[in-house]
Amino acid sequence: MPRLNLKRKSLIKNNYLHDTPLALAIACILSAPSVFATEANAEQSEQETIMVLGQTYRNTATKTSLQPEETPQSISVINNDEFENRGVSSVQQALRYAPGVNAELKGGSVTMYDNYNIRGFENNQMYYDGLVLQYLLGWNLQPQIDPIALERIEIFKGPSSVLYGSMPPGGMVNLIAKSPKKERNTNFSLATGSRNLVKASIDTTGQLGDSNVYYRLIGSASHRDGQVDDTTEERYVFAPSFDWYVSDNTLINFNFYYQNDPNMGMNSAMPASGSVWDNPNGSIGKNASMGDKNWSQFEREFWMAGYKIDHSFNENWSFLQNARFMKADLYQENTYHTAAGWDPTTGSLERYIYSTDEDSEGFTIDNQLSGRVNTGVVEHNVLLGVDYQHLKGSSNYTSYGYDGGYTAPSFNAFAPNNNQIDRSKVTASGVYIDDVKVEQLGFYFQDQMHINRVVLMAGGRFDNYQSSSDYAGSVTKIDQNNFSYRVGALYEFDSGWSPYINYATSFEPVAGTDSNGKNFEPSTGQQIEGGVKYLSSDYTTSMTASLFQIVKSDVVVPDPDSPNYQGKIQVGEIRSRGLELEGRTMLTTNWDIAASYTYMDMEVTKDTTGLEGKTPIYVPQHAATLWTNYYLYDGVLAGTRLGAGARYIGEREMDAANTDTVPSYTVVDLSMGYDLSNLTDGLQGAAVNLSVNNLFDKDTFACYDSANCWYGEERTVELKFDYNF
Repeated sequence: MPRLNLKRKSLIKNNYLHDTPLALAIACILSAPSVFATEANAEQSEQETIMVLGQTYRNTATKTSLQPEETPQSISVINNDEFENRGVSSVQQALRYAPGVNAELKGGSVTMYDNYNIRGFENNQMYYDGLVLQYLLGWNLQPQIDPIALERIEIFKGPSSVLYGSMPPGGMVNLIAKSPKKERNTNFSLATGSRNLVKASIDTTGQLGDSNVYYRLIGSASHRDGQVDDTTEERYVFAPSFDWYVSDNTLINFNFYYQNDPNMGMNSAMPASGSVWDNPNGSIGKNASMGDKNWSQFEREFWMAGYKIDHSFNENWSFLQNARFMKADLYQENTYHTAAGWDPTTGSLERYIYSTDEDSEGFTIDNQLSGRVNTGVVEHNVLLGVDYQHLKGSSNYTSYGYDGGYTAPSFNAFAPNNNQIDRSKVTASGVYIDDVKVEQLGFYFQDQMHINRVVLMAGGRFDNYQSSSDYAGSVTKIDQNNFSYRVGALYEFDSGWSPYINYATSFEPVAGTDSNGKNFEPSTGQQIEGGVKYLSSDYTTSMTASLFQIVKSDVVVPDPDSPNYQGKIQVGEIRSRGLELEGRTMLTTNWDIAASYTYMDMEVTKDTTGLEGKTPIYVPQHAATLWTNYYLYDGVLAGTRLGAGARYIGEREMDAANTDTVPSYTVVDLSMGYDLSNLTDGLQGAAVNLSVNNLFDKDTFACYDSANCWYGEERTVELKFDYNF
């Protein structure tokens, strides 16, 4: 049998084979002379899968250990090897190849947020190991998990409130953390690349002596120049975790995550004229900064400490409690501009100076009781749960004057001078403090029923959501209840085809009162989805096709009958409908390919401000991806992996009024890996990986409106050396 390269071995061991049949096929094909694995190999693969994801893992679609393929709703999985091979440095970069997802809504130069939408609806509420990453809504303090700590990323499409409470209707992202393994292993890596990248990381796991405690320790440090002039991106991560097998039936996991981002680049935009649009008077380069190096700071620090208790009462019933405490701080100094302060004929741009000082702390806990009950020919997989979260925090926003005026020194965007602000001339002109508190309590249930080849699912959830915001002395409160539910069905044919259908609902709390003084109700979403999943009998091909329609109702809009449109009414509506196609196949024992296509038709269907019939920003009508890997096992290049991909994003609207569009683009990425042990046995466990994103340095853009646009990521190269022992 030919020798496998390091990445190939990792692909077999990770849970990509658990939820993606392509990887299982790779494991089968390469572990025996024929394409069919022996029973012993199958058992070994299953054991290795459990060790990677851990006993406390629950899949995002059901909050159970049941297979996602048996869920009548769409879910996409991105595994660790995929985003490591592609050299991604953030979750939003890892989402680039996911169908139905549009990532990097602020381009490639803004790296301190994971911005994305799913099925057209923006979602900043990411989950980490099944618990929400709490953040101050409307502000900048959003915890951001580094990919070094992740085993995989699961994208749950459509409304997910039935299991998770308050959530936009497009879907959610759940980041699955790496967990301790019983087998001792250490991986050390060094990386260098574009913009003076220097990065080192370690990931080590194993057993503590002869005890029943297993550990995992992850640490990394990175430093690189930002894409925008005079900016730096710097990060330090420390993430230990421990699995304590108290008995054969009880496991306790302790986990900790610390991240310090002393510098996180630039958080400002640029006008469309001169960047997205040609301007005869000048141009704005992709590295140009609209800020000033003397007033440019974005530093963030946060830590999370949690535990999981997993107890099996017997073969059928188990209990999982997942809890976490979080504390975070952020400080930024920045400038911003408005359309009124921009003159495209001269390049003159007025900039305003501000800072924010933000902090938050929160606690989340989720209790899950799951069991299997047989009633005649029906097998019930029952889930009962109660979860709770509490968050409090504050943001201190300060606006500044400069040298007796209101704006920073005059600035030419076509020939930027980023060394103008004298800090001794900056004086505070206004301080605005927002104190925020959030509490959410939810009770949920679910029954996934198996009747021969039929899978039925039904679930519901009741939430009480309370929040208050004391902004500059003005208090806004929310106290709202909501019941969300989901029903679905799937049928498994012998041929491998499994058609499914589902109906699901979601909700998002809404603050304030309407023109008559009545408190707003939660904004709700409803989805109907039908599709088909396919898994070939030899596990070499998997596909998913889904048609969906989502309607978000009760959106707050201005009341046209109120004086100067100052009143509000809750009659707005947005509809999203489309098609998602996703497939993976193994063409030969050496060659695999994955592709996706998304068609999206999104429209404001009810509005009072002239937006009815318009398409929201950031939503391409067409998007497609393609990725392929070719593995060499023989000859002088044995141990080589060659990977390449392309991603297409169609035109998007420039602004809410649809006055212009942001151009479509196609970007090509490359990845090459080599197992160095093929050179000499002395390099056993060593490998190198070269990744090139945006190979042809294509100019791409994202825009909020014509005054606020961002360049996409420029061509970046990363060379990484791994040593595994």
